[in-house]
Amino acid sequence: MADGARSDHPGVQAQLDRLAALSPGGDRLGLERISALLDRLGRPQDRLPPVFHVAGTNGKGSTCAFLRTALEAAGHRTHVFTSPHLVRFNERIRLAGKLIEDAALAALLAEVLDASQGIEPSFFEVTTAAAFLAFARTQADALVLEVGMGGRLDATNLIGHPLITGIAALGFDHQQWLGDKLADIAGEKAGIAKKDVPLVTLAYDAPVRERIAAVARSAGAPVLAQGEAWHIGVEAELLHYRDGAGSLTLPLPTMAGEHQLMNAGLAIALLRHQRRLRIDDNALASAMRDTRWPARLQLLAPGPLIGTREVWLDGGHNPQAAQVLATSMAGLTAGRPLHLITGVLSTKDAAGLLSPLREVAVAVHSVGFSHPLAQDPEVLATIARDLGLAAKAFPNVTAAIASIPADEPILIAGSLYLAGEVLALNGELPD
Repeated sequence: MADGARSDHPGVQAQLDRLAALSPGGDRLGLERISALLDRLGRPQDRLPPVFHVAGTNGKGSTCAFLRTALEAAGHRTHVFTSPHLVRFNERIRLAGKLIEDAALAALLAEVLDASQGIEPSFFEVTTAAAFLAFARTQADALVLEVGMGGRLDATNLIGHPLITGIAALGFDHQQWLGDKLADIAGEKAGIAKKDVPLVTLAYDAPVRERIAAVARSAGAPVLAQGEAWHIGVEAELLHYRDGAGSLTLPLPTMAGEHQLMNAGLAIALLRHQRRLRIDDNALASAMRDTRWPARLQLLAPGPLIGTREVWLDGGHNPQAAQVLATSMAGLTAGRPLHLITGVLSTKDAAGLLSPLREVAVAVHSVGFSHPLAQDPEVLATIARDLGLAAKAFPNVTAAIASIPADEPILIAGSLYLAGEVLALNGELPD
């Protein structure tokens, strides 16, 4: 089924079946279909609460999670749109702090699909339209809106005047759509820039920085870059942030991995450079302590899949994410033998994912998972061996875990679809 979407609710499943027949999967960019569909639905994108619009290759989901926690800690009712889901389709649409209920989701999907005749929208376009309808009909103070792919031609980019926009870490993914050069990818991401709306970014190398600046300048958007408009660092186990409005000291993010410092910093900068919603320092401190984002270097709780083993779960699926993951795991495992369980889609760069992890993994256990594009475990094991890694293929993650000594740490990494399967098997459903 398109995007691996399943539901235990018969009403939702009936609409997902309709969607699968209409849109069997695959990425499609362009604004013509989503624009026509939203017009038929009464242009809900014009009735949204103030929007934080976030693009990026890696880290945009975590940035959105920090934003949501801070906004809610400050007392603001907050909608959130993210993708993909891990276990339940409902995870994509959070209405004023709660995942959308099944009955409401089924009705929204039916309404959108009924209106889509002759348009043939993609899976993501239908999902975006349903989310916009839900957000327009439910009162809230803010909407945290994650870009699906790219930015310029992404379905979420039909919003006219967001409160503020941001770009997280950049890397190579979806090159067939976004380009083979990092500067070209950056240009597509910067396509979310809007006239007179601040565009907050991380610090990038010169070619990327210059392309983003050019796109923003063409749109009439001011750029607020890390290292220029805002600064972040760590000293004495505390996060230190500074911008034109002053400085603050906060706890370090509870989420594991040094890369979360940058995601947290971007979220802080987005919140401090908008002028509509009041966010006090206590709310920002709460975001550092309380933000959780499933399958992003997550230490799994004891459960039916893993027992009491030490198992880390991450959905990073491109070379840049793998490099960050390797650095983080080197610190977390402190020289102990680390076993990598991995499964990826056949459309992804498996060698690029595995190469950085050679430095920390003693063995690769390749696995199958439930997705029509899942890479064959034997093929993935061969790729790992070609990189000099000891590797063995297993039919599923349960069999792979059973083969590993109980006292040695495990990292499960690769596809977010595999991550979702792991969470479901271990009884840790995102809420």
